[in-house]
Amino acid sequence: LRIMFVCHGNICRSPMAEFILKKMVHDKGLENEFYIASSATSTEEIWGGVGNPIYPPAKAELVKNSIPCDERRATLLKKEDYPKYDLFVGMDSNNIRNMHRILGADPDSKIVKLLEFTDRGGDVSDPWYSRRFDVAYSDIYEGCVALFNSLSNS
Repeated sequence: LRIMFVCHGNICRSPMAEFILKKMVHDKGLENEFYIASSATSTEEIWGGVGNPIYPPAKAELVKNSIPCDERRATLLKKEDYPKYDLFVGMDSNNIRNMHRILGADPDSKIVKLLEFTDRGGDVSDPWYSRRFDVAYSDIYEGCVALFNSLSNS
């Protein structure tokens, strides 16, 4: 299963989701069954073709919660990604709108919002504005648990 987490800049929420789900998959010994990545819907964090690294407070929140996070840089979502992935998981309604703009039609219903997998739905808190990386982590972790459970039950 190939999953792409998507947010605006790809330095906070989508890499947090990427590394959280990778740890869940690793802990269940399912690494060979998943390919998990993340990307951006804007070039704001990509300069001269080189993406910025994961935002230090986001990385610190992952480390605080014992989530390993390899060095990575922001990458841009491209229309050509659509056939390469089974799911495109956005963090909020703006991400969903931007994914549709970039990817075009979604004939296979691959574009979903992370918290749609939970009972509460809604948007993942954006720590870029709130500075609450703990709240964003909690939202993302809850969403990843629900996503992983839905994939395990299907």
